[in-house]
Amino acid sequence: MALPKIIPTIMCGGSGTRLWPLSRSLTPKQFLPLVNDTSMLQDTLLRLPKFCVDPVFICNEEHRFLVAEQVRQLDITSSTILLEPEGRNTAPAVALAALHAVKQDGDALILVLAADHVIEDEQAFHAAINKAVIASEAEKLTTFGIVPTKAETGYGYIKYNEINNKDFLGVESFVEKPDLATAQQYLSSGNYLWNSGMFLFKAARYLAELEKYCPQILTQCQQAMAGVQQDLDFLRPEKEAFLKCQDDSIDYAVMEKTDSAVVVPLDAGWNDVGSYAALWEVCPKDEDNNVIKGDVIAHQTANCLLHSQNKLIATLGVNNLVVVDTPDAILVANKDKVQEIKSIVSQLKKENRPQVSLQREVYRPWGKYDSVDVGERFQVKRITVKPGAKLSVQMHHHRAEHWIIVSGTAKVTLDEKTFLLSENQSTYIPIGVVHALENPGKLPLEMIEVQSGSYLGEDDIVRFEDKYGRVK
Repeated sequence: MALPKIIPTIMCGGSGTRLWPLSRSLTPKQFLPLVNDTSMLQDTLLRLPKFCVDPVFICNEEHRFLVAEQVRQLDITSSTILLEPEGRNTAPAVALAALHAVKQDGDALILVLAADHVIEDEQAFHAAINKAVIASEAEKLTTFGIVPTKAETGYGYIKYNEINNKDFLGVESFVEKPDLATAQQYLSSGNYLWNSGMFLFKAARYLAELEKYCPQILTQCQQAMAGVQQDLDFLRPEKEAFLKCQDDSIDYAVMEKTDSAVVVPLDAGWNDVGSYAALWEVCPKDEDNNVIKGDVIAHQTANCLLHSQNKLIATLGVNNLVVVDTPDAILVANKDKVQEIKSIVSQLKKENRPQVSLQREVYRPWGKYDSVDVGERFQVKRITVKPGAKLSVQMHHHRAEHWIIVSGTAKVTLDEKTFLLSENQSTYIPIGVVHALENPGKLPLEMIEVQSGSYLGEDDIVRFEDKYGRVK
């Protein structure tokens, strides 16, 4: 039997606050290489079966270029990036993807996945998908239930019942995150699975059930997709219609109400990497049970996660610690307390600190910049511009800039004047001058930018023209 078309639908939202300072709001954990050399989003794509094609990514405005760049790095040429005008939970987000899929192929199945999960056993994962395909042919809505390994209070649970089918089980109920005693009861009963938040079903079938149980969401999503706009590599659903959607999960809007829900058990080394303790569990360890990344010297050290991006970490006589070094922040925590890191992030937000959102190295559609040094009235950045890329035509009200070319060729526009700069040459951009920077060459352009002025925030940019659609 020929397999139907399966469209992976990758949910790229989430801020990953419990993995601060590695994960930040503008570069959350799904875009980071936490477990290996590829990002978690890329791992999600690389583990897909070959019959999953034309992936759809659902993300927000701030992350769109990160998604596009990481997909490009994998040479995936046929994909769709759907931009949510604002987060409205999973039921509306998947409705957008389902409407898009039905338009492409009325019989298409969608495989809904998070971008930030670890699944170690790909064969078991593929086998579970095949079982879910069989369920979809019987017009079922399938969720994947993780076979629990411990009494976990951080996950929701699915209570299942046996039905006369070797490929899937019936769903009796969805249960919220329990306390420890209740979780232990679930584990000992033997008929509960962890709720993974992954699904597979016919796109049209999901829309039909959504119409039955939550028609308001379907109507608003239909209106949003009727007014969808193509913007470079992105699809923008109509904002006003989408913002009227109820904020509901798939579980609440459909799966808890439908009589067609089934669950396929999945025992494949799944982990949602929701904390540093979870990250420690899934990473390779040394003979002392330490996870070590970067420049680290560990003596008389055990059961620790030591991650250095910038400086040498040296430990002596410690146990069960998390030490994370980034260029602008250091975290030292007991591994048993890492669930509480979000309270640190809350304090950073309250104090309006940049470490809550920005990494020192920030990626843009044209390349990246590294904030080398910052003072009260100056900032130094190392800027890398990809071949053929161009920054927006812009000006600043509060800062002047000096550009010094380190390598490559820069095409510079200052008001009406355009000229080329090469290695060891420089130019000055006064406050209020309209300017643009372009790399016309075949090699990356590396340059140092020195900003000076009374205000150096990224929001002091007035864009007049931008090939990446960032002009407001």
